[in-house]
Amino acid sequence: MTISSRVRLFRLTSALTLMLASTAMALPAFALSDIKDITPPAADAPDAQRTAPLPSEEQEIIEDVVPVIPDPDPLIKPDDTPEAEAPEPDQPPAEVIYDLEKAPEPVRRMRQLIIDAATTGDISKLKALMNPGPDQTAVPLQDPQQDPIDGLKALSGDSDGLEILAILLDILSTGFVQMDKGTPEETYVWPYFAGKSLGLLTPQEKVELLRIVTAGDVAEMQEYGNYNFFRIGITPDGRWKFLSVGD
Repeated sequence: MTISSRVRLFRLTSALTLMLASTAMALPAFALSDIKDITPPAADAPDAQRTAPLPSEEQEIIEDVVPVIPDPDPLIKPDDTPEAEAPEPDQPPAEVIYDLEKAPEPVRRMRQLIIDAATTGDISKLKALMNPGPDQTAVPLQDPQQDPIDGLKALSGDSDGLEILAILLDILSTGFVQMDKGTPEETYVWPYFAGKSLGLLTPQEKVELLRIVTAGDVAEMQEYGNYNFFRIGITPDGRWKFLSVGD
């Protein structure tokens, strides 16, 4: 090797050495203690040694970062408003009476006369008990000038009015109530359902009601809240005041 070749080799070696030295100075030097341990921690390692969050912890982080969309409100929200209490009736229900001796003698007599007439099967027998005149018994009429017996026959399911007679016997076999007590309008009324709310009837009283009307009739009455079938009224002095149907 010539001298010139040695010189060039020396210069090249020196330049390469300088380059490596400058590179080494630019890079930070790490001690062995600075090298991170990338070995995953054991399952029973304490929390302080964990370097990565567990799946559950990742879920908590996500829930903290990502807003949660609330569930939609129900279409029908419960009404927390307390139900209004049903108003108390202005007057207490009338006393139901089964003992006929508690009714005046004229009332008992007229009741028996109606029963006797109805058992004959001849509806015309009732006419003599209707007190013809200004105080004639009020019955449902299609025309004010209509004869009361003809009016009752028109209400009956048969042309002879036998159904009406059967109804009279049925309602007079129940208990009764004293309506408008102590007033000029005081009346003894059969059946007692006319003076008592259907919602207050006992099971035994409901059976008595079903002896007069059908279950379908009772359901209809309950919609209106009151008895609306036939009823008989007799004044304390024994006058047959009315035979009505409806409210």
